[in-house]
Amino acid sequence: MKDEYTLVSLFSGAGGMDLGFKIEGSFKMLLANDILSPPALTYAENFGHSVIDVSEFNQKGESSFPAYLLGDVAEIDFSTINDEIDVIAGGPPCQDFSIVRGTEKERQGIKVKRGRLYAHFVRALIHLQPKVFVFENVPGLKSANRGTAYKTILEDFSKLKLRWGEIKKIVGNNTDNKIKSYIIIFSGIVDSANLGVPQRRKRLIIIGVREDLIGGDWLKTNTIKQKASSILNGENSVFKKYPLTTIEAFEGRPIPELQSEYEEVMREYRKVAEIVKTEKAEKWKRDIWEKLSFDIVKDYIFMNRITESNPREIDEAFQQHAELLRELGYYGKKLEGREFPDHSNVVPREVKSVLDRLKMIPPDENHEFVRGTKWEVEGRGISLIYRRLHPLKPSYTVVAYGGGGTWGYHYRRGRGKLTNRERARLQTFPDSFLFKGSSAEVRAQIGEAVPPLLGRKIAQIVKTILNELS
Repeated sequence: MKDEYTLVSLFSGAGGMDLGFKIEGSFKMLLANDILSPPALTYAENFGHSVIDVSEFNQKGESSFPAYLLGDVAEIDFSTINDEIDVIAGGPPCQDFSIVRGTEKERQGIKVKRGRLYAHFVRALIHLQPKVFVFENVPGLKSANRGTAYKTILEDFSKLKLRWGEIKKIVGNNTDNKIKSYIIIFSGIVDSANLGVPQRRKRLIIIGVREDLIGGDWLKTNTIKQKASSILNGENSVFKKYPLTTIEAFEGRPIPELQSEYEEVMREYRKVAEIVKTEKAEKWKRDIWEKLSFDIVKDYIFMNRITESNPREIDEAFQQHAELLRELGYYGKKLEGREFPDHSNVVPREVKSVLDRLKMIPPDENHEFVRGTKWEVEGRGISLIYRRLHPLKPSYTVVAYGGGGTWGYHYRRGRGKLTNRERARLQTFPDSFLFKGSSAEVRAQIGEAVPPLLGRKIAQIVKTILNELS
């Protein structure tokens, strides 16, 4: 068993996935990469890497380690790395995956056009042949083109030597030596909230192990597959039934300790339905407001639709909430009013018209609540528009870009947009993690990141695999 395993990260952004590996321990981050400067500077600030151009790395090679390569992944010369690499992790954008249907006359059937950036992730696997790889992406990739792109990706990994002939036409590389394919250990959509992240954030995760290292041992392979599935699907996680909430993340205390804060938040909305008077408002009053007890534990159970529970189970769940808050470094550290060196907790200004509209929208509701009133706004069919967080539920997905009501909004009636530090807590970044760049650039870095807590769960699986192989 090695003391440290080496990791190369591609499409790294600010380093959410990598931070999970760092926190888990036993991993040495050799190399990271992105084409944008702000996330590179953030990564360097928190990981201690030097930021260098890809061209400089291609000249210096391994003597540059640890380094963050700023530039296009297509220009990285992986042949300069001679060390054995244990893990490659990355989430290449796959928007340019497309399926082309040929005419019946041409008998083309379905042709798959692989995205350029994805192809360079495969190129890294070909050159470095790591023991394990981690691929992450948006959930929509699994169903896009009726699943054809997803099926292609899985087959590329599991039949790497056969598929390389097609892929190298995209990347312009002729390396063919000693190519090993990968056995897929896990492939599926993971909801981060099931693992303790205070946010409903789903990601497609694929983990593969080089076939020559494990292919002949069916029992070991099956055992690792079962463990990976159990961890990432939250099968034994208390958070699958009792999720961590936004109020716990922001206040730094578990549900039972937040009765007065919760009651203060919710009672501010007591007359909203009567003022708004829309059909949506009447339904909310009937289905939600009138069913609230204003007892925080009872309302937590109600809002999260927990149908079967007992006092002992609930107590144990909230004890684990407290333990996780301590692990994340949030316990006893309320965010409101705190200042950070990177100015990430500055409350954004809102124009009066927006604040007036938001005062009419209660937690977990959106712009539809005020449709047909003087507070109406465009955005039909988009649930994210002016949607408030609910204090007793995980946040909806934190997004990286967009204006026009897509910023994410605090559950307190007098608040508007979230601060970047609030977004960072919803993503499980520690408060000690400091960001570089403008407010919009930092928002993008946070919104594009893999939650570090999810990254740590993935790292646990990878470490288990590598320990088994050592």
